[in-house]
Amino acid sequence: MPWPIAANLSMLFTEVPLTERIEAAASAGFDGVEIQFPYELPAQELKSRLESARMPLVLINLPAADLLQGGPGLAAAPGRAAEFEQALEQGLAYAAQVRPQRINVLPGRLVEGLSREAALETLAERLQRAAQAFATIGVGVTCEAINRHDMPGFVLSTSAELLAMLERVGHANLSAQLDLYHMARMDEVPADSIERLAGRIGHVQFADSPGRAEPGTGVLDFAGALAALERAGYQGWLAAEYRPASSTAASLDWLARWQ
Repeated sequence: MPWPIAANLSMLFTEVPLTERIEAAASAGFDGVEIQFPYELPAQELKSRLESARMPLVLINLPAADLLQGGPGLAAAPGRAAEFEQALEQGLAYAAQVRPQRINVLPGRLVEGLSREAALETLAERLQRAAQAFATIGVGVTCEAINRHDMPGFVLSTSAELLAMLERVGHANLSAQLDLYHMARMDEVPADSIERLAGRIGHVQFADSPGRAEPGTGVLDFAGALAALERAGYQGWLAAEYRPASSTAASLDWLARWQ
């Protein structure tokens, strides 16, 4: 079955300002958009841009503090409870206006000197908190595993670790954000990752591996992955979260074939 396809506007259409990327994605043939951290854009302006282009906002990330700058982030750091609550409040207020279908809580890196179990316990508690909070406004929560080549020390890096966390939390409003690129970088066969998480996948992202560019630039078995999603009964979105090898426009040959 063809799934709706979203453009990740933090990585695609960066040739134009963020405010213009929604319309650019619509014109290119995407069905929706996702934005990693849209908070620099006032919520009402983003909402207006989405409505004007008639594009759904599929997913955003919860604020993650210093994660992208090499820090541990918030979700698995016991000493950052107050900061996590602030991020949760900011995410809730923003999401209430822009209405993403889902919000992703990034686990973050292991705090230096902290045991892995302590980090996992903290992460489970905060995912439970986020799942409950966003359920009140009808927004799903996801959690994802990120490969340890791109982010050394990341708390969750494999589909098995992600599954274990979902089972540990056990909340109906929490599901897996499965990034096929990250799993391939951890030497997982995408179809195996999908089979392992079947029934728990809320959102799928993709890029080719190992370069994280568009499909066809690497070795990831997309045909096998799509067939596995079909077998798993997946009914959500596919989100293109890759860095174009050249320009965004030149990277979209795959799009018509997938729709």
